[in-house]
Amino acid sequence: MFLGPVHTQKKVERLRVLIADDVMETRRSTRLMMTLIPEVEVVAIAHNGRQALEMSLSHKPDIALMDVQMPEMDGLTAIKEMLFHRPELACIVISAERDRDTLKRAMQVGARDFLIKPYTSERIIEVMQRVIAMVRAQKPPKPAPTNNIPLAGDRKAHLQTLASSYLKARRTDDETVAILEELATDPLCDINWLTALSMVYLVRRQWAELKKIAERLEKLNAKKI
Repeated sequence: MFLGPVHTQKKVERLRVLIADDVMETRRSTRLMMTLIPEVEVVAIAHNGRQALEMSLSHKPDIALMDVQMPEMDGLTAIKEMLFHRPELACIVISAERDRDTLKRAMQVGARDFLIKPYTSERIIEVMQRVIAMVRAQKPPKPAPTNNIPLAGDRKAHLQTLASSYLKARRTDDETVAILEELATDPLCDINWLTALSMVYLVRRQWAELKKIAERLEKLNAKKI
C-alpha cells in the first residue's frame, strides 16, 4: 500500500541529489519519485558514468543514485572516482539484477545502499530515508557567528589539530571546509589556515568563497608591506 509523501516535522535544509542512468525512462521516473521526498532536491541528471563524475564535482550533490551499467564509464568505476574526490558523498547503486557479486563490489567501492530495478515509490522512499539519515549524521554543525571575537584557546587548538590532520590526508570534504571556515572566522586567524582554505575552495571550485578569501589574503599581505 502506498504510504504517500514523506513529511518532516521541522523545516531543514534539503539534501542535493544526482541521478545517473543511461535509460531515459528510468531517469524520468526516478526524478518523479524524488518529488515524494521533501527532504531532497534533484540538482543534476547524468546519462553516463563520466558525466556523473563531472556533475558530482560541479553540482556538489549529497546523494548520488548510480546505475551500474552505463556507457563511457560504468557506475561502480564512477562511484570509486567520485568518492576519491568527495568522500562525504553518499552513493546508492541501481542494478537491473540482484547479483551478489555486483552488490558486493558496490559496497567495496563505497556505496551506501542499493535499488533493484524496477523499484517502487515505497522502496525508493525506504532506501532514501536510510541514506538521508546517514548523510545528516555525518554533516558537521555549522559554526555559530563569532562577531569577530577570537576563538577560545582550547577550541582553537582542537580545530587546528583537526585541520592539520585533515590537510595532511589531503581531505577536501565538507567537514574539512567547516573546520577551516570556523578557524577563518577568528580575526587572529593565521594566514596559513586562510591559504589552506583557499586551496580547498579551489579544488572544490567554490569560486565565490575563493574570491572572498583571496581578497582577505590580499589585505593581510598589504599590511605587511
